[in-house]
Amino acid sequence: MTEHNALFDGAATPLALEAQNWLAHLQQRRMSPKTLEAYARDLRQFIVFEAQHLGEAISFEVMKNLKPADIRAFMAFRRRDEVGSRSLMRGLAGIRSFARHLEREGKGSAAPFSTVRSPKLARSLPKPIPADAATAMAGTQIRDGEPSQPWIVARDAAVLSLLYGAGLRISEALGIEVQNAPALTRDQITVTGKGNKTRSVPIIEPVRRAVDLYMKLCPYPLENGALFRGARGGPLSPRIIQLAMERLRGGLGLPETATPHALRHSFATHLLGGGGDLRTIQELLGHASLSSTQIYTAIDSVRLMDAYRAAHPRAR
Repeated sequence: MTEHNALFDGAATPLALEAQNWLAHLQQRRMSPKTLEAYARDLRQFIVFEAQHLGEAISFEVMKNLKPADIRAFMAFRRRDEVGSRSLMRGLAGIRSFARHLEREGKGSAAPFSTVRSPKLARSLPKPIPADAATAMAGTQIRDGEPSQPWIVARDAAVLSLLYGAGLRISEALGIEVQNAPALTRDQITVTGKGNKTRSVPIIEPVRRAVDLYMKLCPYPLENGALFRGARGGPLSPRIIQLAMERLRGGLGLPETATPHALRHSFATHLLGGGGDLRTIQELLGHASLSSTQIYTAIDSVRLMDAYRAAHPRAR
């Protein structure tokens, strides 16, 4: 039994059994294990709360007769526990999914859940890394003197080069296979992003050189499978790159916001600041809609106003 199903152990009620069927269905659709665990946890919390709130065990009939006010009461309860808007939104999405499952099975109604609004997320601006620091992070010189083996230093630099030099997500970079390696002879690669959508990404020469150096130094045969390898030869874990970033930002005096994903933000911000076209940046990043890319124009505006306030006599 998987971990998310284990959350319903000991609860052999028809509702709990149907919850297991729902989770199994989501698993077949290849939903991530972490999301499944979160959905199961959120549903269990909802069922426990509503039983206490209504003063009766939650059955199919009770679920069908829930009022929007009952669902809002649960959201308010979670908010009092200082649960953030993003977690509340995920929880509501999972509970709605279960309600739709019950409706498809003729055991409930999703109507009460559809009328409850999702919490609004405070949209914070991405925090790019300064260009000189981002460039240094994507090189090997900054790590001179480290006890790490040269191939590991080259590997980390190659991965970070792909994040800053090509705007890849860390999962996209680590998902590259050997046969698609962006080495010196390949100036464009196809990556698989969110929702299994593929896109073509141009690879500039400094990034190709970084990957080529790593491939020459790697002690493991790179004939097939994952391009980037861990210390024991298996696929490289994202956590290793996150730890490398922590060491680098410490050496450069950067804040905790300087994460691997911040290099992707830096790619977009610096490209836009250099005159890049918004539509082109959207395609390079693999954003489904232009609105996701337009947030970088806000960053540019903020930086422009900061420079104005610092330099203009009338702004002081």
